[in-house]
Amino acid sequence: MTGDFFGFENLLAEDERDIVMRVREFLRTEVEPIANDHWSRAEFPFQIIDGLRALDIAGLRYEGLAAHYGTRLLSGFLALEISRADPSINTFYGVHTGLAMGSINRCGSDEQRERWLPAMARMEKIGAFALTEPHGGSDVAGGLETTARREGDEWVLNGEKRWIGNATFADLVVVWARDEADHHVKGFVVAKGTPGFSATKIEDKVALRTVQNADIVLTDCRVAERDRLQRAESFRDTGDVLRLTRGGVAWGAVGCMMAAYELALAYATERVQFGRPIAKFQLIQDHLATMVGNVTSSLALVVSLAQLQDHGVNKDEHSALVKSVVTTRMRETVALAREVLGGNGILLTNNVARFFADAEALYSYEGTREINQLIVGRAITGMGAFV
Repeated sequence: MTGDFFGFENLLAEDERDIVMRVREFLRTEVEPIANDHWSRAEFPFQIIDGLRALDIAGLRYEGLAAHYGTRLLSGFLALEISRADPSINTFYGVHTGLAMGSINRCGSDEQRERWLPAMARMEKIGAFALTEPHGGSDVAGGLETTARREGDEWVLNGEKRWIGNATFADLVVVWARDEADHHVKGFVVAKGTPGFSATKIEDKVALRTVQNADIVLTDCRVAERDRLQRAESFRDTGDVLRLTRGGVAWGAVGCMMAAYELALAYATERVQFGRPIAKFQLIQDHLATMVGNVTSSLALVVSLAQLQDHGVNKDEHSALVKSVVTTRMRETVALAREVLGGNGILLTNNVARFFADAEALYSYEGTREINQLIVGRAITGMGAFV
């Protein structure tokens, strides 16, 4: 990778680097050639799922679910690599392997993990994660409106969810709802085709267009008690899942900005103006140096976060700081890449425009910059400032 200026990838073990290389080759041949077309049409390339399945990477973070049990460092580099090819595909992958599988692994019983996770690791069943609501984004922890009412051995779910990735085609959707009896947030796994569950694709997005985000409506949707995540008793459990996946978003942001930098560098060496490649101009070199500095410092942060996670000492404020800083640096980097390409930077065929647009979604989801800054602020001052 041209963008890995300090060679952080060398921190991986040899067998882990082999996995990254296999994924990189798959992305180069199967994803990159079709990325712009599917982004333009806002359609998901279902034909790549078989190839992703063959790579055997969906279950590597979960013991016994893949041929190789991977570290957070490895899973981070995979997220970077996928996002470097197409941030939309990394979002699909992260929702499935991180949010959906992570919820079941963290909050499900032994029986539930055995029932659902193996098929999800084989990508025979695709997952989604339904937390955000039309009226609840940053304040969803305290303002969750979707309700769950127990009736015998069933739960009745009512409410709406918004921005739910993979939801239009997912086989299993993890839905978070507030128990009407004790007011605690609980998790439920809703299977495709369950009566009372509907998902409608959100149209006219300008970022991550390939991701099939949906509005979900739950109308007296009945879910068996055996499908309630047995170890999810409050929003604290939901937060445990988000703490781990927020770091994955930061890795994806590094991949997004790395791709934009690499495209800008290649363009600058080939584009000739005033009789010389524009890479020979001082102002262009300043842009490129700023971009590679942003990529390198951001990669150093996500590597450090992965090491904290692998040692089991990661805290909310660590993930929050990394997500906030990295996505801010990403925004600057993709803008500079578009600037290096000049007018050509707004053409989808030159690829930079897609990363420029997708960066806006990565900047906002899984915790806005403002909320993450407040999480860090609370940690360093001991005082909350959320309201």
